[in-house]
Amino acid sequence: MDSGDAGAWRIHDAGVFLFVTPLVVSVAAALAATPEAAGGLFPAFDDRTLANGLRVLALPDARTPTVAIQMWYRVGSRDDPDGRSGFAHLFEHLMFKSTKRMPPETLDRLTEDVGGENNAFTSDDVTVYYESVPSHHLERLLWAEAERLASLMVGEADFGTERDVVKEEFRQSVLSPPYGEFGEWIVQASFAEHPYRRPTIGNIEELDAASLDEVRRFHAAFYRPDNAVLVVVGDFDPPDLRRWVDRYFGPIPNPGGPVPRVAATEPPRTGERTLRRVSPKPPLPALAVTFLAPPVGDPEAPALEVLQQVLAGGESSRLYHSLVYEKELAQSADSLADLRRDLGLFVFELVLASGVEVPAARAALFEEIRRVAESPVSEEELGTAKNQLLAEKLSELETNTGKAMALGEAAVLRGDPALVRDDLARLQAVTSDQVQAAARRWLQHPLVLEYLPADGPPDPPKPR
Repeated sequence: MDSGDAGAWRIHDAGVFLFVTPLVVSVAAALAATPEAAGGLFPAFDDRTLANGLRVLALPDARTPTVAIQMWYRVGSRDDPDGRSGFAHLFEHLMFKSTKRMPPETLDRLTEDVGGENNAFTSDDVTVYYESVPSHHLERLLWAEAERLASLMVGEADFGTERDVVKEEFRQSVLSPPYGEFGEWIVQASFAEHPYRRPTIGNIEELDAASLDEVRRFHAAFYRPDNAVLVVVGDFDPPDLRRWVDRYFGPIPNPGGPVPRVAATEPPRTGERTLRRVSPKPPLPALAVTFLAPPVGDPEAPALEVLQQVLAGGESSRLYHSLVYEKELAQSADSLADLRRDLGLFVFELVLASGVEVPAARAALFEEIRRVAESPVSEEELGTAKNQLLAEKLSELETNTGKAMALGEAAVLRGDPALVRDDLARLQAVTSDQVQAAARRWLQHPLVLEYLPADGPPDPPKPR
């Protein structure tokens, strides 16, 4: 790619690189000066629901001859049967297998062979299947998505093969990395009752215990039109899209009856608690501190997003400057506002520097947490954090896939796709006082997790 002044690459989230163009930078600067300008960045979209319950969100955008198609299913690891963690993730794989009229790998042929792409992901609350193709292939992709919703065929061979694939993913992402099990433990230990404590990826023991009949029942319970949202963004003719959606999705029957839902309430935390785990895997001690946080649709969510950026948004952030650069207590220092449909976590995570004792790093981390709750962040920190977040979000909204993701997330996780129109304005309107208020309210009653090399100190005594 030609460098020059065409744009710049920046890291976003876990190693994903975004190309930030001059347009994004200039729009972010304009938003910083005029918050009300954010409201007009997302154009109007069509929102309708078919007779069978399928919701359809459609946003035409003819700037590029491509189209993004996404199917959002309201099923995630929270919905896994008891003792069967990983079912939702397993089905993410099985949905790429045979249907009555599509042999395996048909989705690859319909997308990759025409210069497009397809993929899927599973989270706690949703499973999402998405494609991006040249726009003249839209109709066949709609047919394919309707086909695998209505006519998936789950046989013993595919079930066994994909279960082995998921088990290998577990080995590679959880068992093999030195801090893989630490990441799983952080989530499992942080929720006492809510099924968010279940690992999305599953585990080998429970996957091995699964039966084909259980998997088929899971599919019948959750893969139905009234539990899905279809999102289409890009270069299409709205009347054509309506006709194709009605043709391919309209005849899919609604099985009737309610979709099974998990009814669980996480009890509030009281006081501070410390857990310790010793493992031969980590070369250096790691430390995590978690706090229960609000749902993703909570009014304080934008302030928590800015708080996260102030604390751990790159090398200029507070945690990096204090714990990594200045005091040399940690190799890495991160925070994450992990907000979900029901509730979330605010997580701090450190990997300690060589020779550093856990109590010293712990004390320094809690000092930073205390400081952000007791004193407002500076206007300079606030402006930097908001501009970084705006640039990332604007980069995402430059693509059809990014717009579709924003619509789907707002519709499924926050209950209203129209929220996308004001998201940037809400973020830009966050004040220093709001960031401090969010820190004071939510950074209470910490759970501290110490993940130590095998030669570390013994476990603390259990309470009698």
